[in-house]
Amino acid sequence: MNSFEPEIQEALFDYLLHLGDNRLVLGHRLSEWCGHGPVLEEDIALANIALDLVGQASHLLCLAGEVEGKGRSEDDLAYFREAIAFRNFHLVEQPRGDFAFTIARQFLFDAHSYLLYQKLQNSSYEAFAAIAAKALKEITYHLRHSHQWILRLGDGTEESHRRTQNALEDLWTYTDEMFLSESKDEVLVAQNIVPELSSFRGEWEKMVRDVLTEATLKVPEENQYMAKGCRQGRHSEHLGHLLAEMQILARSFPGAQW
Repeated sequence: MNSFEPEIQEALFDYLLHLGDNRLVLGHRLSEWCGHGPVLEEDIALANIALDLVGQASHLLCLAGEVEGKGRSEDDLAYFREAIAFRNFHLVEQPRGDFAFTIARQFLFDAHSYLLYQKLQNSSYEAFAAIAAKALKEITYHLRHSHQWILRLGDGTEESHRRTQNALEDLWTYTDEMFLSESKDEVLVAQNIVPELSSFRGEWEKMVRDVLTEATLKVPEENQYMAKGCRQGRHSEHLGHLLAEMQILARSFPGAQW
């Protein structure tokens, strides 16, 4: 049991939920490709990345439950919260779309995760730093995978280029939210528990721009930004449908073991 000042405890619990929910929801979205990948090898790769993300979510939500101190487990937090209590980005809850949409979303998310976790592994909260350091090894592979596919799709056929560019145009509206801090995060930044999100936005933008340029794709206009409020429980209608599917077994048989 960790002892934190109430203000830090509340902020840290919310931040851990935010990170865990992102990975839980995106992991579920990727799992929807199981049996539907364009080739067998990619079908397996997406399933493995989904498992990595759910595993990361499990560690983060477990730690969130410990920080909260109310006896809630990672399963309680994953399966017995309503959509309004989730803190994930709008980006990750959007329907899976076609393969280009999935890869474009994964690349934008992976680039952000890679830079964020490089900093989180140096967190002053040792339990958090340990989770980040372990996850960073997986995230490095995820980024390499989505990077390579962006290049293949963008600089591939006319059809793959068109689909990937359209996906980026659709997804770009959600990317600004990845760099919006909450006022409660300030106490965590001050304690060197988490980094200031603005500290690596420029690096993310350069990484994304360089890869898209190499893939002969265009970076969408910044004035398309619009989604925000995920950490206040504001979400699209898609999250409710996703959670209904993801949570039905646990809610139908609460406390079941096998």
